[in-house]
Amino acid sequence: QVQLVESGGGLVQPGGSLRLSCAASGSIFGINFMGWYRQAPGKERELVAGITSNGITNYADSVKGRFTISRDNAKNTVYLQMNSLKPEDTAVYYCRFKILKIDSWGQGTQVTVSS
Repeated sequence: QVQLVESGGGLVQPGGSLRLSCAASGSIFGINFMGWYRQAPGKERELVAGITSNGITNYADSVKGRFTISRDNAKNTVYLQMNSLKPEDTAVYYCRFKILKIDSWGQGTQVTVSS
C-alpha cells in the first residue's frame, strides 16, 4: 500500500500561482507513475499532469505552458507548479500513485481561482 499526503491548495486571484505537493510513503519501488488530477463540480475527474519516476511527463492541453510537474525521487514527492491560474482551474486536485496493481489516491486539496 502507498499513502499520499497532499498540501498547497488554497484561494488565489486570476493570474496568480500556487504550488501543490504530494508526499508518498509505503511500498514504493521501480518505475512508477505519480500524477495530479482534478475534479470540478459537475464534471468528471481529469488528468492534469503526470510524471514517471524516470522523468517522462505529460500534460492536459488546457494547462500546457502554465503548469509544471516535477518530482523528487529521494523524497518520493511530486510537485505541481501552477502559474497564470484561471477561474476554470478551480477544482479539487488529487494526487495519484500507480505501479503494477498498486493504485493509490490522495484525499484531495481545493484550489479556488477567484477575484
